[in-house]
Amino acid sequence: LQLIAAENFTSPAVLAALGSPLANKYAEGYPGARHHGGCEQADAAERIAVRRATALFGAEHANVQPHSGSSAVLAAYAALLRPGDTVLAMGLPYGGHLTHGAPGNFSGRWFDFVGYGVDPDTGLIDHTRLRALARARHPKAIVCGSISYPRHPDYALFREIADEVGAYLIVDAAHPMGLIAGGAAPNPVPYADVVCATTHKVLRGPRGGMIL
Repeated sequence: LQLIAAENFTSPAVLAALGSPLANKYAEGYPGARHHGGCEQADAAERIAVRRATALFGAEHANVQPHSGSSAVLAAYAALLRPGDTVLAMGLPYGGHLTHGAPGNFSGRWFDFVGYGVDPDTGLIDHTRLRALARARHPKAIVCGSISYPRHPDYALFREIADEVGAYLIVDAAHPMGLIAGGAAPNPVPYADVVCATTHKVLRGPRGGMIL
């Protein structure tokens, strides 16, 4: 029994698929526009994954190509930010991920991350402090998500604060994504500009990432 989301066991069906000859195939590019020949089966599989991801989470678009959740977050940053931009994210002492501004991570080296935290009395995200930081620092993006915050984030309030300062809202939903898929946790897709997640952890798929 594994209770750590990042170390969840994948299903036998997924393991069987990963052990197929398809694992040997280069499929660089996108379906119908690959840089290698013989990608018909990879194209079909990717199109199915994209359709199912958009339908399951109610998203307009999906990209299932990232090799990890960190790669998905990097892609979101690369698309929306420029080096030196200010970003608000949950501080590492409160449950933030390494890609949310850790000094040794690319995020902390390339961008100016400002951490928000939790109220010491309630253990909940300090939204008053978050709003004050947003108004004072005018971030290009606000990241909502963590690896150890035990509550459901208030995505609507995060969206409200982001709109007040003209910031993008990026949700890192790697850990609760399986609960979101099953309806046991709120869906961030209607509120976020971008949602990043993993395909393993609670979803129990192959190791990888996706962007919605």
